[in-house]
Amino acid sequence: MKITKELDLTTFEFWSGAKDFAKKLTYSELKELEFILNDLFSEGATETEINDLFWFDDESICEWLNLEIDNVYER
Repeated sequence: MKITKELDLTTFEFWSGAKDFAKKLTYSELKELEFILNDLFSEGATETEINDLFWFDDESICEWLNLEIDNVYER
């Protein structure tokens, strides 16, 4: 059975390494990412795919937001 639901990144419950990175992003940065991810995952993404993106591809996320990754982790 497949169940889908819409989630807001500002309330998404990240886990493991993704949780630490997501905490560093501001509300407005997460909202901007929602638009980017909607384009990237036009047919939807699993919670694991979103979490893994934040955990293992934080550099790409910073590039999309025009942020320096070191500056984000220093927040």
